Amino acid sequence: MKFSYVKKMVFAAVCIALCVVLPIAFHAIPNAGTVFLPMHIPVLLCGLACGWPFGLVTGLLGPLLSSVFTGMPPAAMLPSMMVECATYGLVTGLMMLFVRTKHMTADLYISMITAMIVGRTVSGLSKALIFSPGTPAFAWVTTSLVSGIPGIVLQLVLMPLVIFALTKARLLPVRYPKGETVA
Repeated sequence: MKFSYVKKMVFAAVCIALCVVLPIAFHAIPNAGTVFLPMHIPVLLCGLACGWPFGLVTGLLGPLLSSVFTGMPPAAMLPSMMVECATYGLVTGLMMLFVRTKHMTADLYISMITAMIVGRTVSGLSKALIFSPGTPAFAWVTTSLVSGIPGIVLQLVLMPLVIFALTKARLLPVRYPKGETVA
């Protein structure tokens, strides 16, 4: 099965819509947005499923449209959130393009963990150098890592399950069809 450009565009549009809807559901619980990182889920999903161009656009448009329609993230947090989410979409897509271990689960985890490390690093650097200069490093570590651990765990558990379910439902192409050799 081929995952055409049109299908990728539709999938990315659904992920962008999820960037608006998921935070609403999570923000019904106080501080759940910063703990469970709901906007990262559709961005990672899009990067994993559609590749880096669609992941990048989803990472940019998702937070922007969510902020416009719901006020989340607030305007002060929007630029750094866009940079972080765009990095997630870009890196997961690039990693899925270049990492081919012959094991889909390994490909997914390598891609996600790399994107999480690079995304949080880019987010921290952009905050420290551009968006919030003078903020102590421990504040970035606390907000980007410690408070988000439940969200990171949720993403690492949920993403492979969603990708495998979408593949089984034939909504995504099989990464390693039987008989394919990986060079």
